[in-house]
Amino acid sequence: MFDCRHDLGKPELGEQQYAEAHVPGALFAHLDRDLSAPRTGRNGRHPLPEARNFIAWLGRQGLKPADTAVCYDGGPGAMASRLWWMLRWAGHEQVAVLDGGIAKWLREGRPLTAEVPQVEAAHYPGAAKASMHASLALVEKKLKRAALLDARAPARFRGEQEPIDPVAGRIPGAKNRFNNDNLSPEGVFKSAGLLRSEFESILSGRNPSEVINYCGSGVSACHNALAMEIAGLPGSRVYVGSWSEWSADPARPISRSV
Repeated sequence: MFDCRHDLGKPELGEQQYAEAHVPGALFAHLDRDLSAPRTGRNGRHPLPEARNFIAWLGRQGLKPADTAVCYDGGPGAMASRLWWMLRWAGHEQVAVLDGGIAKWLREGRPLTAEVPQVEAAHYPGAAKASMHASLALVEKKLKRAALLDARAPARFRGEQEPIDPVAGRIPGAKNRFNNDNLSPEGVFKSAGLLRSEFESILSGRNPSEVINYCGSGVSACHNALAMEIAGLPGSRVYVGSWSEWSADPARPISRSV
C-alpha cells in the first residue's frame, strides 16, 4: 500500500501527514521526489522519471510482481492515480486506487498508525510500456489528429486564469474533462455506466486509443485515464509533461477562449 498525499502549494505536507498517521502497512510515495524526474524549467513541473529509475525505486519498496499495490491519497484520487498509472506503465498490472482515499477510510472508522513498515528491498523486473505514455514529440506530431482531453478546471482550460503555471491557455484542439467531474458528491468515483456515458459524449465516437490525457503537470490527467478504465474505455495515453511543459516554449501554439 502506498500513501500518495501531496499538496502542490505545500510539498512537504503529505509526508508530514504520513508521519503523523497513515493506513497500516502503507509506504510513502512523494510526488516530487519519488514519482517525478528533476525539473529543467522546460520539461514540466512533474516530469516522468526514466523508467529504470522508477523501477529501481519500486524494488527498494520491496514490491514484487505478484503483489497487489493499492494507492491512496487524501480523498479525490488524483495523486494516487499518478502512481496507479506509473505502476501500470512500469508493467505492474495488479494495482488499484483506494476509492475515497483516507478521507473515506476515516469516515468509516478504520484504523491508522504512525508505524513505518520495514521492507526488504527486491529486484523488480519491470519494463516500461511506451503505448501508455504520450511524449511531447508525439503530441506535436498528432496535434491535429489526436483526441486531447484536458483535466484541469474549466477556467484554467479556457485560459481565464492560471494559478500555477506562468502562461494561461490550453493545447489547441483539446476538449475539457475536469477530473473532479469523475467523482460523486460523496467523493468517490461515479458508476462505470455514468462515467462511460459522460466520456463517450465528449469523445464523440473517437476510439479510446486515440485519447491523450493531459492537465497541468501530468497528475490529474491520470485521474481521467483511471476513470476511462473504470468506464470500460481502456487504452488512452497520458502526456505527463502536460501544460507546464507545452507552455514553456513560446513557439508552441496555444488556444484561449477569452
